Amino acid sequence: MSKSVVVIGGGLAGSECALQLAARGVSVTLVEQRPVASTAAHHTDGFAELVCSNSLKSMRHDSAAGLLKEELEKMGSRLIRLAKESAVPAGGALAVDRERFSALVGRAIEEDAGITVERRIAEGIPEGPCVIAAGPLCGDALFSSIAEKVGGDSLSFYDAAAPIVDAESLDRDIVFSQSRYDEQGRGDYLNCPMSREEYESFYDELISAKRVVSKEFEQSDLFSACQPVEEVARTGRDSLRFGALKPVGLTDPRSGRRPWAAVQLRAENADLTAYNLVGFQTNLTWGEQKRVFRMIPGLENAEFFRYGVMHRNSFVDTPRVLDHTFRIPGTQTRLAGQITGTEGYTEAIASGLLAALNTYADITGIEEVDLPRTGALGSLVAYATDPETKPYQPMHVNFGLVPPLEGGRLKKRERYQAYADRAAVDLDRYLESRRDLFETCQ
Repeated sequence: MSKSVVVIGGGLAGSECALQLAARGVSVTLVEQRPVASTAAHHTDGFAELVCSNSLKSMRHDSAAGLLKEELEKMGSRLIRLAKESAVPAGGALAVDRERFSALVGRAIEEDAGITVERRIAEGIPEGPCVIAAGPLCGDALFSSIAEKVGGDSLSFYDAAAPIVDAESLDRDIVFSQSRYDEQGRGDYLNCPMSREEYESFYDELISAKRVVSKEFEQSDLFSACQPVEEVARTGRDSLRFGALKPVGLTDPRSGRRPWAAVQLRAENADLTAYNLVGFQTNLTWGEQKRVFRMIPGLENAEFFRYGVMHRNSFVDTPRVLDHTFRIPGTQTRLAGQITGTEGYTEAIASGLLAALNTYADITGIEEVDLPRTGALGSLVAYATDPETKPYQPMHVNFGLVPPLEGGRLKKRERYQAYADRAAVDLDRYLESRRDLFETCQ
């Protein structure tokens, strides 16, 4: 087989995949359509652009998101390393300066002699070994080619991004710095406290504001982790107060008391000049975003660097049309990233790494990757490729996917710790047995 591979898509999955293949001596052609053609969600032509939040979620060992990062580090992920190099304060989460992260990934790709970048639109599936990591906003022609090849139904859901505001435009007499339960007030988040009256007024305007996509959504239309804030609000008057706007663990320094509700802002960059509204993915028109979100105390004069947007994403029915390595059966083509329905930034990086490892295994004739099901990534892959997974919807890593523990019942935190400890042992054992894959990087 040829030791050259075409990777389509320069997002998180495609960038990780290209770097991993090149590190193993494979000649990679990386095809990225931007800036020749853009999408409804992208704002730049940079590699690994984060289009929604800038957070890669928790770093805790006893969380599924944190465990996944640990697994990827053990497996040699390039993008997780670069994410840590471009990290911004975010409490126990890994959040990045978007521009710096993208720049670091771009530099790694451009400086790698084994990768040739082609800026063009991929109209169809190329011959030979190929990884399609074109993302959930895959171009129509390419997605049609994929749908025709797999012979299954294409699915779709709505996804949304939150707005970003200028730090200089915030009212610091109202907005205060604190992470939840941080009594010293030196937290990584900014908080906009709301009284009951302020929350009620905001809520009423939010649910009646004009939307871009003017339809009443069914639950199946919306990916749960990125539901527009106004759709969450429609589920109940207090839904936001017990969700993204929960005031638990916060103390308003002006009153010395917990606010009725609180909007949190997370840093977008290391210079702390821009902040995104946490949990405020939205489908509101830009004019309505400016009007309604300026009702939030401290944001009365907020300047928006970027308004929130909503877009329709597409993915394939993976359990029925791809094999256990995300390959289209009978071909040399694999899919990676959100187009497979594995949802989330870190999950996209993970799928790119797996695509590279399995493609390299095909090229060299060695055994493909078969990660332990007890792990964060192994359990997600098992879920996504199990024909019994019906109906198939986008999924993050979570401990609901791993096999149950043996023995007596444990409290939630103890159970999660035990899941993570078991997963770490099992992955270490597996990696030791697969030095042919994990010790081949040049």
